[in-house]
Amino acid sequence: MKDIAIYGAGGFGREVQSLISQLNDKERIFNFVGFFDDGKSKGELVNGFPVQGGMEALNAWGSPLCLALAIGDPKVKKRVFDGITNPLISFPSLIHPSVMTGESRFVRIGDGCIICGGTIITVNIVIERFVILNLSCTVGHDTQIGAFSSFMPTVNISGEVNIGEGVYVGTGAKIINQLEIGAWTTVGAGAVVAKSLPAHCTAVGVPAKPIKFHED
Repeated sequence: MKDIAIYGAGGFGREVQSLISQLNDKERIFNFVGFFDDGKSKGELVNGFPVQGGMEALNAWGSPLCLALAIGDPKVKKRVFDGITNPLISFPSLIHPSVMTGESRFVRIGDGCIICGGTIITVNIVIERFVILNLSCTVGHDTQIGAFSSFMPTVNISGEVNIGEGVYVGTGAKIINQLEIGAWTTVGAGAVVAKSLPAHCTAVGVPAKPIKFHED
C-alpha cells in the first residue's frame, strides 16, 4: 500500500478522506496517514486521523507520500502546490468508484485530480492536473478543462466547452455547449453560462454576465 495524506482538513478534506476509504473498500491501495493544514495544530484529530502539521512538516516528510489537495479555491490550491518542494511527494488522481467515464483512450485526466461520486465524464475529454469535480457533475464530449479548476456539486458542462486554468464554478451552474471560459474566472452558483466569458472575471445570473474583473 502507498501512504497518502490530504492537504486541507476542512469539510472537503473529510469528504476526500471518505473517498479514499471507499477506494480502499474495492482494493487496498492506500494507507491514510492523516492531514496537513497550516490552520490546525499538529496532533489535532480530524475524524479520528491526526493533523501532521503544515507546509513545513510536509516539506520535511522523509518517505514517499501521495498527497491530495482538498482545496476548492483554485488560487489557494495553486499557491499550496507551488509551496511544495519535497521531491518525495506525488499526486495521484482520486476517482470515486461510482464515476462513469467513456473509454480510457478518449479521456485524459491529469495528476492530482479529485473526481467525486456520481460524476459522469463522456468522450474526447481532456482534464488537466489538479481539477476538482465535486459530487454529481457532468462533463460532455470534446470538453477541455484547465489545470487547478474547481467545480462544485451538480455542475453541468455541455459538449465542446473550453475552460481555462484556475476556473471556479459554483454549485448547480450550467455551461451551454461550444463556449469558452477564460482563465481564473469565477462562475456563481446556479448561473447559466450561455455566452463565452473572458478571463479574470466573476460572472453570475441567468444568463451569466460578468459583474467585476480582477487582475490576479
